[in-house]
Amino acid sequence: MAWDEWEQLKSQAAEQQSTQMQLNQLDPGDGSPGTAGGPSSYGDLKVSNASLTKISKSAHSLYNALWDKARVSVPSSDSAAGDLSKQGFALGAGLQHVSNRWEQQLKSLMDACAQITNHLQRTKTIHAGDDNYIMRQMSSIELLDAGFDERVGKPGEPNKAIYGKKSETKEE
Repeated sequence: MAWDEWEQLKSQAAEQQSTQMQLNQLDPGDGSPGTAGGPSSYGDLKVSNASLTKISKSAHSLYNALWDKARVSVPSSDSAAGDLSKQGFALGAGLQHVSNRWEQQLKSLMDACAQITNHLQRTKTIHAGDDNYIMRQMSSIELLDAGFDERVGKPGEPNKAIYGKKSETKEE
């Protein structure tokens, strides 16, 4: 293979890849490649504490309902499986297996509900702390800015209280 042929194949491959792939940018919609717009063009992610609270309460309610209603069948199924097994029925072992699987799946679902509730409560706490931290930082910047605005004279002129009166310059 000649060097010129190799260069031609490389350039063809580069052309094919460049028309098929765009990384780190979003098509602005007019067909020309460009950068993605800022958050104002596509919106910000906003989740209020009220939304998180509703989801958390729903998960907690589901957890309580599963605890109260879905576990009712486990003791009676286990008892029936034991009785059937004692009487020599193979159905007893099958019923016990179903009861065990039901309990495993129920515990898994209840754990998921508890994790959702705990995670959302923790998320609310973390975000509230972040909001308070940002507010404290911003208020301290505002306080600092207010300190610079307490001028004795016009902006740009020396502070006469500190530097005294402007002395007459000597003519040379």
